Amino acid sequence: MKGALLVGALAMLGGLVLATAEAQEMSRSASAEGAQAYIISPQDGEVVSKTFKVKFGLTGMGVAPAGVDMKHTGHHHLLIDKDEMPALGQPMGSDVIHFGGGQTETTVTLEPGEHTLQLILGDKNHVPHEPVVMSKKITITVKED
Repeated sequence: MKGALLVGALAMLGGLVLATAEAQEMSRSASAEGAQAYIISPQDGEVVSKTFKVKFGLTGMGVAPAGVDMKHTGHHHLLIDKDEMPALGQPMGSDVIHFGGGQTETTVTLEPGEHTLQLILGDKNHVPHEPVVMSKKITITVKED
């Protein structure tokens, strides 16, 4: 019984250490001068079906999967209906959609109505670059099918 309590206490301590490390600021990778992320489609103001494709664009930098440590590369993160940007000095969390495999498009399903979409590039650790590489926020309208 004492062994189980000790293992449980150590697991809790390990989780606390991990949570504390995640909350700390991480160094940010440098972005290339003039790099830009953008949404190829849909276009700002477009009316789309409930399920639609979002295509990502990037100029001035390369796309690489999460974990790949290569200068001036990163991977996309999609923000849907977000009023605030994620914290800049730490890995982006579950409130954004991660494309850590280096994907450059996705299929999204949203409820009818007005929505905003924005891309932000993350480095090998999902941390936004310095300076931040992000797209313009676009507004789309999802129609009733």
